[in-house]
Amino acid sequence: MSNQRFSGTEQYVATDDLMMAVNAAITLARPLLIKGEPGTGKTQLAQEIACSLTRPLFEWHIKSTSKAQQGLYEYDAVTRLRDSQLGDARVHDIRNYITPRRCASRASSWVNGCFR
Repeated sequence: MSNQRFSGTEQYVATDDLMMAVNAAITLARPLLIKGEPGTGKTQLAQEIACSLTRPLFEWHIKSTSKAQQGLYEYDAVTRLRDSQLGDARVHDIRNYITPRRCASRASSWVNGCFR
């Protein structure tokens, strides 16, 4: 468990309820879903939390059609089928058809610093 706590920043004044939700997510090591209309400060909140806790921020802008799997990997079944029909030896290793996505490769995108 983490002993880090979020209490707002100079740029972001958080309500008690919001701080409790953020700190619960930190303590439980679980994601926190922030919903709201455009321009209500969702991205700024994420940036301020990451900066104040000196943690990386991984952004993935989703739409109503986004699927959780797309954040982890893409599996190219069509290419694998074609390769199997052509007798390609690559078909025996499924890793040849899996491409890591944002959430799976996030560790390689860490950049020190805050979003100001």
